[in-house]
Amino acid sequence: MNLERYLDITPEIARAVSENRPVVALESTILSHGMPYPQNLEFAHKVEEIIRAEGAVPATTAILGGKLKVGLTADELERMCKPGDIGKVSRRDVAVYLAQKRDGATTVATTMLIASLAGIRIFATGGIGGVHRGAQETFDISADLQELANTPVGVVCAGAKSLLDLGLTLEYLETYGVPVLGVRTEDFPAFYCRSSGLKVDYRIDTEAEIAGILRTKWELGLKGGAVIANPIPEEYALDYDEMEQVITKALDMAKEQGVHGKATTPFLLAAIKDMTHGVSLASNLELAYNNARVAARIAVAYCK
Repeated sequence: MNLERYLDITPEIARAVSENRPVVALESTILSHGMPYPQNLEFAHKVEEIIRAEGAVPATTAILGGKLKVGLTADELERMCKPGDIGKVSRRDVAVYLAQKRDGATTVATTMLIASLAGIRIFATGGIGGVHRGAQETFDISADLQELANTPVGVVCAGAKSLLDLGLTLEYLETYGVPVLGVRTEDFPAFYCRSSGLKVDYRIDTEAEIAGILRTKWELGLKGGAVIANPIPEEYALDYDEMEQVITKALDMAKEQGVHGKATTPFLLAAIKDMTHGVSLASNLELAYNNARVAARIAVAYCK
């Protein structure tokens, strides 16, 4: 495997990984496709600051100029945030973007892939993708789930995005042997909401115990990652029933406008933001900050 040709890791992150110091991977889709400039740039800096404050090194990922980037310079971070021709890259797109030297933002699946190649075990995101509503007809299932089944990275998230079929998402994860660990909760969170009415596999009350479970899994040679479900802080949580009504309207809009494939999630999130007058975006930011904080603590414990 000729990784050196494609993998570009900043010296700080390379040293941290080689010295077994805590590193937390971050995606870039939320920057390029999740919010407007310069709010996205402010968000990117704050997330990295939160991770550093907990004693870990942030590693924002992207695809730039034919390279899998692990850690971005200030100029590169701004490039990902400013409006432009930045594609949304999942696993299937990686080779095309590298070969054609196109610029791309990394999804959950691609960030897991890059993190694993770089030797990073912990990743913080907003919410994972999953089985879409109506998937029994459309077969629309996020590549995130197969990545979780095969790639050894722990993903700290506020559950799965609430616009998905959360019950089927959990069934899929169970089938592929992916543990769902609740951070101080027995309830599986639904992104903006603290509970979906569904349960996690195990409630775990400390970051150190989560780190121990991850290490045990990988020392046994068990493949795949884990979903570390971290509920949105209570003061920023939205009402589940109200959000279900909003999501149903957004799904109807997407169907009417013929939106499908990887354009679906950005479309729905934007529609939900408009219908909630920006409240959902504020919640999205806060849950991402909370996930970054917990991920950094797990990474610190993992390296001990």
